[in-house]
Amino acid sequence: MELSRKEKISQFLKGGTFFTLLTILGVAVGIGLGFGLRSAKDLDNGEKWTRREVMYIKFVGDLFLRTLGALILPLIVSSLIDAVGSLDLSLSKKIGTRALVYYLGTTAVAAVIGLILGVTVKPGSHSNTRLQCDAQNTSTVDTLLDLVRNIFPPNLIGATLQVSQTKISEANLSIPFDDREITIEMAQGTNMMGLVVFSMVLGITLGGMGDTGKPVLKFFKSLGEATMLITSKVVMFSPLAICFLVAGQLVEQDDIGEVFSNIGWYFGTVMVGLLIHGIVILPATYIIFTRSSPIKFFTNMFQSLATAFGTASSSAALPITLNCLEEKNKIDPRVSRFVIPIGATVNMNGTALYLPVGAIYIAQLCGQTLSIGQLITVSLISIATSVGAAGIPQVGMVIMLTVLSSVGLPQEHIAMIMPVDWLLERFRTAVNVLGDAFGAGIVAQMSKSELDKIPTLPLYQNEFETDEDNNQIKSKDLDSSHMVLQMK
Repeated sequence: MELSRKEKISQFLKGGTFFTLLTILGVAVGIGLGFGLRSAKDLDNGEKWTRREVMYIKFVGDLFLRTLGALILPLIVSSLIDAVGSLDLSLSKKIGTRALVYYLGTTAVAAVIGLILGVTVKPGSHSNTRLQCDAQNTSTVDTLLDLVRNIFPPNLIGATLQVSQTKISEANLSIPFDDREITIEMAQGTNMMGLVVFSMVLGITLGGMGDTGKPVLKFFKSLGEATMLITSKVVMFSPLAICFLVAGQLVEQDDIGEVFSNIGWYFGTVMVGLLIHGIVILPATYIIFTRSSPIKFFTNMFQSLATAFGTASSSAALPITLNCLEEKNKIDPRVSRFVIPIGATVNMNGTALYLPVGAIYIAQLCGQTLSIGQLITVSLISIATSVGAAGIPQVGMVIMLTVLSSVGLPQEHIAMIMPVDWLLERFRTAVNVLGDAFGAGIVAQMSKSELDKIPTLPLYQNEFETDEDNNQIKSKDLDSSHMVLQMK
């Protein structure tokens, strides 16, 4: 039945296309506003916008970033506890373990690729553009020790406000470095490493408690969904916020050409990483474990990948992903309906790759070189926070704030990557979905002997509905995190 004109307009406004156009418009208006404000001052004669004036321009964007920052803690903690606690490996321990190892393994590889590219390509070091950031005077060993200390916070409530940080006295520089006074201080900030580790431990514990732990898991699931709903509403204001943040960044920079050159280097670095992971690492992994060509498998997933790219949501693409796997690639539904729904939340390869590149890029714009300890912190935080990331648009931007704060970088400098984030997000989402699909194929191939011992799962019609307002998936018949209760 053909939709009426009113229904088509309503569907367009509810879908991701309209929001994408608004985001592009926000970037374009921000660039135009930035150039217009720059032309209002005679920069050639040294007349510049003052820091107070730039603060006024960025005010709306600052409110947006502050609101997102307030949502980080409940979003990450609740999502991790729910995601980890809902992994019911008792359904089929071998199948579940294989899926979990694949998720974590490919996510870790993606984070390492991003780390290596960020360090070698140095996207933020190809111009004289420098941001204002506070330098940290610590050694690599101190940073590593701080990382371990923060994994074990002495107070969970305090961990939401403070992080352990080694301070080396500079009162007398003539004293050898190793003999200077060392103090372990509680610096202002959120100890995300400690909170992430605690959330994962709590999730595993609650998941192993059976019926006793279900009420607490349901609480965190409800909290996560509520926080995600609030986040979705806040993100709707991102085009407006991006407009003023971009304008503010352009106004305070001396050389606009260098700004766009830097963004180009950043965009290119992330894209190279996504291509390496998507067309080399994932297919190679598939070949190794299945001994079959990934080309046909890849082409059969094209509809799912196109949906993921268009909506920037792995959750919105979930029904199509299942259909492509089961109908075109002939993957056993008992595997696909276990691997894919969980993978839509747990397996975020593209997100894990882009987070280290973004953090390193901003650090380089600040004129800083992240130490080995800080790089390890960035990679671990990227992997851990990607596991609990919801598959909706713009969630990567929220997680990036967490990664920046974990190594002491100012969160407001995320404005330097916002102009291209909307486009990179679509490529990241496509890589996320491709990783889920290859994972289903690998697990199905490796689990044939176990599947022969498990009753066949009947196919359900219209099992999933798409919530177009939030680009999220609702399951009519089964909980999305326990898709194969028949696998006993």
